[in-house]
Amino acid sequence: MSDNEWPRELPPPHHGDWGDEPPQARSRMLLSAGLVIVVLLAAGGVAWQLMRNGSAQPATQASAAPLPSSTQPSVTPCPDPELTVAAAPEIEPVIRAAAVTLNPPGQRCAPILVRAEEPGVTLAAVDQPDVWVPSSSAWLRIAEENKLAFRTSGATLAYSPIMLTAPEAIGSLYIKDGKTTWNELIEGVASERIPVATMSDPLTTTTGLLSVHGVHAATALAARDPGIAQLRALTLRSRLTDAAADPGSLLGRMAAQSDTTSAVYDIGVFPAIEQQLLAYQKGGHRVALTGAAPSDGMVEADYPYAIRKGAKTGLADRLRAAITKQALTEAGFRAEPTAGGARLPGTGKALLDPARQWAGFQSLAFQVLLLIDASGSMNEKIGGGPATKASLLRESGASAAQLFNRDTTIGMWYFGAGAANSPAHTEEVSFGPINGDAGGKKRRDALTEKIKTYRPQSNAGTPLYQTVLDGVAAMREEVKSGRPSVVVVLTDGADGGTRFAMSQQEFQKRLAAGRDPARPVPVIAVGYGPDANMPALQSMAKATGGQAIAAKNPADLASAMAKAFLAARAAN
Repeated sequence: MSDNEWPRELPPPHHGDWGDEPPQARSRMLLSAGLVIVVLLAAGGVAWQLMRNGSAQPATQASAAPLPSSTQPSVTPCPDPELTVAAAPEIEPVIRAAAVTLNPPGQRCAPILVRAEEPGVTLAAVDQPDVWVPSSSAWLRIAEENKLAFRTSGATLAYSPIMLTAPEAIGSLYIKDGKTTWNELIEGVASERIPVATMSDPLTTTTGLLSVHGVHAATALAARDPGIAQLRALTLRSRLTDAAADPGSLLGRMAAQSDTTSAVYDIGVFPAIEQQLLAYQKGGHRVALTGAAPSDGMVEADYPYAIRKGAKTGLADRLRAAITKQALTEAGFRAEPTAGGARLPGTGKALLDPARQWAGFQSLAFQVLLLIDASGSMNEKIGGGPATKASLLRESGASAAQLFNRDTTIGMWYFGAGAANSPAHTEEVSFGPINGDAGGKKRRDALTEKIKTYRPQSNAGTPLYQTVLDGVAAMREEVKSGRPSVVVVLTDGADGGTRFAMSQQEFQKRLAAGRDPARPVPVIAVGYGPDANMPALQSMAKATGGQAIAAKNPADLASAMAKAFLAARAAN
């Protein structure tokens, strides 16, 4: 520090020997320097606390460390605030500014304490706030079902739609003429045209909760079969590089990026509230962001003002009145709801169930062998139309092939013996990395093409047991640390009609004999149609630590395959 920069309260430093000064002068200088250091440390501690809390108010009203009584009297700690407020992080600055206007003149201790908090965090807190401003009224519905009583006061404060956001450099990959869809995003990540996609935790954040609902609403519109729709939604989930990111942290990481390339491959496309996007764009960051609201499942954050049952309403009502529309619109919020949004379910449970499935999805680098029944019974028609079991499998299987993330190692066999000397099964897609080469094409593409051309053998028998034994034995040799291995088998019948036929007792004996606890290979078995031997499938699943799933109505095949895919991950 130069002489010119030295605080005015103290003389500039003396560059000679301290011994040149009289003893009283040295004592005064040491005491003055000590006071400055204490004050700077105290101020620095408060500043750090403010940054840590993301608020202009400290989390507590604790005073600084007291100075000796000879220099300054002790400061009485502030009492508990009269009103505690939890607000979604993006609207918290507006609520806090309104609360400041209610501070009594000359009073050191503020009567209102406002904290920024994601709604899921507030919901799980032991001490509930007196006032809650979540970023969706859906959280109030969930709170009510959890026996937490809040009543809304006045009209909804503000609105802000969820935008699919990304660096401008890749905006054209999913935004056309300022418009986009969730299905466009799914197609983009499935084809790897969009390199990276990220989302927020749906059990904690409004961005995550509403985005999961928007994805499911969009896929339900695009697919006539609910199972296919679920498979498409899970396709997006399986490709996310991060599914539990904090919305503010995502924008903070983006703001810290020094170049567009790293931003694209670190975060990529992610949902954000429009107000957050607008605030980022005003910041003049090096990486520019763009965004659009998906038209096939538009979801919107809304900000109710809710008062907890039993809380003092006087100060709460005054705070409500102090929050102005002008302040909200200047902060980037909308005053009215956006038309054309997806309707939310009537209950919190209906909203949370897919969110829990989404959050519980394990992004494992697992290994899987698909065993597909190609016996003659798969050519049977279902219902009164032209559809057959095989045609439904072609449709569902093509969607299922997109579910596996880029870390998956996979192979596929068909089983069905049409002649006396036919093998029990044939390898249709060699086992290897899903993005690796398989016959001159990417293995994922080979899987998709093979399933699309799937044609069962007429009059072929069903060597189910032999195929499962061989599949489990083959996968046991592939077991690697940190890469769980599973066998997924789909069949519409029971073992029989071939030279490989055996009793269930013999099958179970051979299955148990090959078991190796150090190299587990769970079997996930899907029984397809009313003739599937579910007891046999259940026994093989139980013996290997897997799961059996019944799809008695062949039209439910896609839903069963989605369940099998989730079960394969849960088994590990």
